[in-house]
Amino acid sequence: MHRLISRLAINKPTINSLMKIKTRSQSSSPVKTPNKNFSSAAAAEPFLNGGTSNYVEEMYNAWLEDPKSVHASWDAFFRNAAAGAAPGTAYQPPPSLAPPASNTLPLSSLVPSGAAGFPVAGGNLTEKIIDDHLAVQAIIRSYQSRGHHISKLDPLDISDASSSGGKELVYRNYMLEEHDMDRVFKLPATTFIGGKEKALPLKEILKRLEDAYCRSIGVEFMFINSLEQCNWIRQKMEPPGITNMDAETKRLILGRLTRASGLEAFLAKKWSSEKRFGLEGCEILIPAMKQLIDRSTEYGVESIIMGMPHRGRLNVLANVCRKPLEQIFSQFAALETADEGSGDVKYHLGTYIERLNRMTNKNIRLAVVANPSHLEAVDPVVQGKTRAEQFYRGDNEGKKVMSILLHGDAAFCGQGIVFETFHLSDLPDYTTHGTVHIVVNNQIGFTTDPRHSRSSPYCTDVARVVNAPIFHVNADDPEAVIYVCNVAAEWRATFHKDVVIDLVCYRRNGHNEIDEPMFTQPLMYRKIKQTKPCLDKYSAKLITEGVVSQEEVKDVKEKYERICEESYQKAAHATQIKYKDWLDSPWSGFFEGKDPLKMNPTGIHEETLRHIGKRFSSPPPNAAEFEIHKGLERILKARMDMVENRTVDWALGEAMAFGSLLKEGIHVRLSGQDVERGTFSHRHHVLHHQTVDKAKYTPLCNLYPDQAPYTVSNSSLSEFGVLGFELGYSMTNPNALVCWEAQFGDFNNTAQCIIDQFISSGQAKWVRQSGLVLLLPHGMEGMGPEHSSARLERFLQMSSDDADDVHTSFSSNFDVEQLHDINWIVANCSTPANYYHILRRQIALPFRKPLIIMTPKSLLRHPEARSSFDEMVTGTTFQRVIAEPNEGRNYRKLIFCSGKVYYDLRKARADRGLENEIGIARLEQISPFPYDAVQAETSKYPSAQIMWAQEEHKNNGAWTYVQPRFNNLLHGDIKYAGRATAASPATGSKHQHLKEVAQLLDDAFA
Repeated sequence: MHRLISRLAINKPTINSLMKIKTRSQSSSPVKTPNKNFSSAAAAEPFLNGGTSNYVEEMYNAWLEDPKSVHASWDAFFRNAAAGAAPGTAYQPPPSLAPPASNTLPLSSLVPSGAAGFPVAGGNLTEKIIDDHLAVQAIIRSYQSRGHHISKLDPLDISDASSSGGKELVYRNYMLEEHDMDRVFKLPATTFIGGKEKALPLKEILKRLEDAYCRSIGVEFMFINSLEQCNWIRQKMEPPGITNMDAETKRLILGRLTRASGLEAFLAKKWSSEKRFGLEGCEILIPAMKQLIDRSTEYGVESIIMGMPHRGRLNVLANVCRKPLEQIFSQFAALETADEGSGDVKYHLGTYIERLNRMTNKNIRLAVVANPSHLEAVDPVVQGKTRAEQFYRGDNEGKKVMSILLHGDAAFCGQGIVFETFHLSDLPDYTTHGTVHIVVNNQIGFTTDPRHSRSSPYCTDVARVVNAPIFHVNADDPEAVIYVCNVAAEWRATFHKDVVIDLVCYRRNGHNEIDEPMFTQPLMYRKIKQTKPCLDKYSAKLITEGVVSQEEVKDVKEKYERICEESYQKAAHATQIKYKDWLDSPWSGFFEGKDPLKMNPTGIHEETLRHIGKRFSSPPPNAAEFEIHKGLERILKARMDMVENRTVDWALGEAMAFGSLLKEGIHVRLSGQDVERGTFSHRHHVLHHQTVDKAKYTPLCNLYPDQAPYTVSNSSLSEFGVLGFELGYSMTNPNALVCWEAQFGDFNNTAQCIIDQFISSGQAKWVRQSGLVLLLPHGMEGMGPEHSSARLERFLQMSSDDADDVHTSFSSNFDVEQLHDINWIVANCSTPANYYHILRRQIALPFRKPLIIMTPKSLLRHPEARSSFDEMVTGTTFQRVIAEPNEGRNYRKLIFCSGKVYYDLRKARADRGLENEIGIARLEQISPFPYDAVQAETSKYPSAQIMWAQEEHKNNGAWTYVQPRFNNLLHGDIKYAGRATAASPATGSKHQHLKEVAQLLDDAFA
C-alpha cells in the first residue's frame, strides 16, 4: 500500500509554507486581488478540483491585500495560521456554516452524493477529508511531474532513469493508509486518467497513474509554461489503453524492425572487420523514424531535412531514405572516385531522395545532411537548410518542410552547439517551426560512463530551456516507441515547437565494430551479452499474441536477406564511386547549359546606382508620421549628398550591391550580431520609429515593386550556431546571396568548427558547393588583441592552392579558372567599389565558392575610402590588384599591401615626399593568388625592390602565404615590413600600438 501511494514528490500544501510568502509579498509591490468570487462556500471548489497551489496562493495574496475579499472561513484560517496555530488546527468554521463545536463544513454541492470516501448529501466535510483530497491531488501531480524518475526505461534493467537520487525525491508519506485504497476520490480537472469517469477509488487512481507515467514511457512536461500544452500532453498520456495497437500496425512494426536488424547482420557478415557504426541495440530507431515521417506526411509535410551522427547512418540511408543498397555496399569496396575532391568515409556522407511514401501515398523529399565527426556541428546546418527551404516555398508556418535531428546521448548533453541551436528555435528569422529531436541514448559515450560525462540527471535536460516536452522511452518496447513518435509528430504539427524523443537503449558492440567495450564497461557488457535483441523479443511477443506465426517471421527475415544479397551482387560490378550520388543539396538546373568558366559582368547602369542610392538615403515615405532619430536624419542627408556627387562610402557601396541583386531577382540575406545597424553604426538598414514600438522601415525592401526579398536579421549572441545556420541556408538555393557578419572578425574563432569542417572542405569531402559570404571586421586600430585580427592567416593556410604551382602564361579567363579550382576566396578590400564588385561576383560566377572578406572598421568613415560611380558602372569589374597610377615614374621600390594599411602607407609616403620614388599596390584578392595581375604590375618597374607591408604581426596576416608565391613568381626575394612575430594578435596599449605603427612605416620607407 505505502509503496504505491508514496511515489510522490510534492509535499502537501500547508499554510505554514504559505506563511513564508507573507513577508515577501508584503515587502514587494502590492498584489492585485484576483478576479475571483471568494464570498461563498462554492469558491472552495477549485481547491478540491485541481490547481491547488495556484488557487490557494492567489487567495492568500488577496487576503493579504484585503481580508474581506475572501470567505470568512479562509479569513479565520489565515489569521489562525499567522498567529502560530499548529498544523491541522488552523481551520475554524464560521457560525454561518456549522455549529461551533462540530468543526465540520457541509460540502454536499461539491461531491458526488453517497460515493465512498465522501459524506452523503447534507453531510459534513471534516478537516481529514480535505487533507486526504489534497493528498490525492498531490499524488496525481507528483506522478505527472516526477513519474519518469521511476519509469522502466532501461532495457538492461541495470539503472534507473535518475542518476542523482530521483527515488529519494519521489518517496513521500501522505498519511493515506491501506484502508483508504477503496475510497473514491473526485478527480481534479488537471488529469485525464478517468476518461469519462469523474471519480475513482484510490487503488485505481494509482494503477492508472502507474500505467501512464511509470512503465516504458517517462515524460517530462510539467515545466512547460503553457497550460494548454500541458493539458494536451496529459490527454495523450493518461487515458487508459492509449498505447494499444491493432494487429496490422504490429506487423508493420515487426517488418520494419526486421529490415533494420537484417541490414546490420548482413553488413556484419560481409564486412566483419570494417567500421560501420552499426545500430545494434537500437534497431527500433528505423521503425521510429519511418513512423514519424509517415505521421508527419499525414499532417501535410512534404520535405524533411535530417541531421545525424555516424551511428546508424547507413541503416537510415538504406531503410528510411531507401537509398539503393548497391550504392551503400560499393562504399565498402576500394574503388576509385569518379568525382573531384577527397571524398569522405561512408558514415559521414549525406543523401537526397524523392520518393513515394507508400503508407500515405504522398510524395516525400528526404535529405540527410553530410557532417563530420564533430557530432552535433550539423545541427544548425540542418536548421538553416530547413529554414531556407521553408522560405523559398512560402511555408511561413513550417507545415510543408520540417527537420529531424538525431543525437547521441553524450554529445547531446556535452556539446554547446546543441544549446545554441535550441536557442534559435523560436527566433523570428531563424525558427524552423518545430524540430523533432531523437536521442539514441546508449547510456554511455565512447567509453565514458554518464556519471562522468554530465552533471544533470538526463542527457536531454538542455531541451527544457525552450519548453520542449521530453519523452523518455524504453527502446526495447517497440509499441511504446511508435506511440511516442505519433505523439511527437502530432505535437510538432499542432504547436510547431521542438520535441525530444529519448530512446533509452544500449550499444551492443563497442564504439565501433572493432572496439572492445569490456575494457571499460565490463558489467554493462556482460549484461548486454545476456540480453536478447529487440527483434527476438518482439517477434516472440507477437507470436504469443497470435498476431504472426513463426513461419511469417522467418519469411520476412529471409526475404530481406535476399534483397541485400542481390544488391551485393550489383555492387560487385561497380568500378567507381560517385560522390555526386551522395549529394544532400542538389541544385537542379543550375549547372546545366552554362560555360563553367564564363562570368557575367558585375558593373551596372548608373541610373540603377542612382535609384538605389536615393531610396537608401531617403527617410520612410510617411516621414511626417514616422519619426526617425535626429542623428539618422544627418546620416541620410550625407548619403544623399554622396549620391548627388556620384560617390559612395562603404555602407552605400554595400547597399548598392545588395539592391542591384534584389532588382535582378536574387534573394539577399544578411545575418549576424547587430547587423541591422552595424556594429560600428554605419549600416542602418532598419530605421526605427522613435516613439512607436516595433514600427520599422527597411529601405532595401522598398526599392522596386517586383524585387526579390531582402532579409536582414540581428542574430543571437552565437557564432558557431548562427554561422552553421547560414551555411545551411546557403546550400539550399545557389541564386541567393547569404552573408554572415561577425561582430568583430576575431569572433569567428568560436565558429571554427563550421569553418574548418564544413566551409573550407565541404566541396572536397561532399561535392557540396556554397556561396556563403563571411564578413569579418579586421584591422589593427589599437583596440587590443580581441578586437583587431580576424586571423587572416588561418583562412590562407587552409586555401587549397599550391605556392609552387606558378603559371608562366595566362589565359583570358585565368582569374575564373583559379576561382573554379580553389576551395574558397579570401579578400581584403580597400575600396567601396571593389567591395561592391566582389559581392556581385558571388552571383555572377557560374559556380559557387565561399567568400571570406576582411572588412574594415576605420575605413567605414575614412574620407579617402570613397569610390566614384565610374568604378561601378557597366564595363567595370572587381580588381584583384589595384595598381599604382603609372605616370612615367620609375620606382626604386614597389610596396604591395592589403586592406587598411594602404591608407597609412600613402599618408606616410606623402609626409616623406616619396611619391616619385616608392609605389604602393594593393592586393585585394589574396587567395587564389592573382599571379597574372601581380606580374603585370611588377613588370612595369623591373628594377624596383619588391616589398610586402602589413599591419599584422609577421607570423600572422598574409605574409607567410604571399612570400613564397612572390618569390616563385619573381625569382627573387621579397622584403618584409611590419610587426615582429608575437603570440598575441595585438597589443593592448595604445602607446605601444602607435609605436609599432611608426616602426612599420619607417621600415617600409627606409
